[in-house]
Amino acid sequence: MPNVTSALERLVGPGKPLSIERPDAKEFEGLKRAGLARLKDAGNRTNSLEGRFDLVYNPAHALCLAALRNCGFRSANRYIVFQVLPHTLGLGPEVWRVLAKGHEIRNLGEYEGDLNIDERIVADLITACAAVAEKVNALRPLR
Repeated sequence: MPNVTSALERLVGPGKPLSIERPDAKEFEGLKRAGLARLKDAGNRTNSLEGRFDLVYNPAHALCLAALRNCGFRSANRYIVFQVLPHTLGLGPEVWRVLAKGHEIRNLGEYEGDLNIDERIVADLITACAAVAEKVNALRPLR
């Protein structure tokens, strides 16, 4: 993987989406634990489609944020945690673009009342989030 720190450091500064903040083991473990539990619930087909969407989008964000925090950065907005996945976890556009689309859908639902989802997007989000979860699980524990 290329130099993660320098790629992320370019996104730090006034008006930029990241700030440097020392990793916190308790925060990392909490984000990881919550993300993994909710991801498991997202696959439960007895939940409503809308519920499953929430149950996969929220852990995707938590796990991506955990990866970013593990690298020593904090985001100023939700979207950036998906865009930096190539630098935090080495995941490509086949993952981060799906998660970014989920973020777009979430925002339309939250701010405009237009939660336009179907089984396909929920399944794609679950697959993408599972890829993130696998990489986050492989990270060395913080001290």
